Amino acid sequence: MTSEALPIVRLKRHEDRRIREGHLWVFSNEIDTGKTPLTEFEPGAEARLEASDGKPLGIVYVNPASLIACRVMSRDSRQRIERSLLTHRVNVAIGLRERLYGEPSGRLIYGEADRLPGLVVDRFGDVLVGQITTAGMERMREPIASILQEKLDCSAMIWRNDGAMRGLEGLDSYVTMAFGEQPERLSLTEGGVPFSVAAGKSQKTGWFFDQRANRDLLAPYVKGRRVLDLFCYAGGWGVRAALAGASAVTFVDSGEQAIADVAENVATNGIEARAQILRDDAFRYLEAALADGERFDVVIVDPPAFAKRRKDVKNALNAYRRVNELALRLLDRDGFLVTCSCSHHVRADRFLDTVLKAGRHVDRQLQRVTLLQQAPDHPVHPAIPETEYLKGAIFRSTVN
Repeated sequence: MTSEALPIVRLKRHEDRRIREGHLWVFSNEIDTGKTPLTEFEPGAEARLEASDGKPLGIVYVNPASLIACRVMSRDSRQRIERSLLTHRVNVAIGLRERLYGEPSGRLIYGEADRLPGLVVDRFGDVLVGQITTAGMERMREPIASILQEKLDCSAMIWRNDGAMRGLEGLDSYVTMAFGEQPERLSLTEGGVPFSVAAGKSQKTGWFFDQRANRDLLAPYVKGRRVLDLFCYAGGWGVRAALAGASAVTFVDSGEQAIADVAENVATNGIEARAQILRDDAFRYLEAALADGERFDVVIVDPPAFAKRRKDVKNALNAYRRVNELALRLLDRDGFLVTCSCSHHVRADRFLDTVLKAGRHVDRQLQRVTLLQQAPDHPVHPAIPETEYLKGAIFRSTVN
């Protein structure tokens, strides 16, 4: 079948600018449905994208039921979405990670940034965990797994296709093995430190590799200090702080499995004597700790996304302000606040301004020591702002 035989999706007049600038998404309201009705396409179908004047823009996969109706797989309108293209994209993605890290742990494929929209794959030693969020990539599930198995010679791969985004694409939720046997735990190494999480029970793919580079920066701030790790998940920040010389670390998370994973990682790294592990809501804990007169030298605030939709931004900013105010009140006279947001809809400037307002409200002088961003195995596509989501900073806090 030649590219000319593919069905066509034609854009409305003047709706091709973002695509020509490098973005990979086409929204349903940008398509001339009079000339190319979306209802004629099956979810995930391959098509040729054209501007309003018929000039080719590339090859896409289509989902008529989604707000993002098309995602560009190739700028070459003669290209087909076949194994050779997928193999090339996988090889290029893995090549970057092999340059970045010697450890066999991290994000191997990061969706649109690696020109494989709708696909995320993380590596845990010889086990892979993948997530698919689009109908087009769902059709490519088997060849993707086969290519990864051949390239990396891994023993197993889990599809964690149970994220909320799949519902927006009309996809079922499920967890299954692509190949190999289901492991009990997923093991990884970060900065030379061993960690593990329960396979199939943890959040998303199992580990937040996007914070790896930021956790590498902790050591100068935590040696000999009392550290509070809020929203600690499996203990990535706190365990690394303890191994960098923190005198004591308090881990707080509301998740039962997260707390179990923290305990496992604390024991694995032999830091039980300096660790306090608490299952509690972070806001409730902060208020109780203030009432009890608790104090810390370093507070780490790494919450889940408070704004999953654009309309949630106002409430999210209020939540960020509140949690950072409480965290700053817990800091001793000369302490450090490590604070982050993974909400894409909250811009970095608004987030940082919110933290500064929190400081002023509690009469703290803040010095921004360094900015934080997602690790380089989560590269940013310059034309797709949606690929840049993690932002944060380390602040020194002093009393007036």
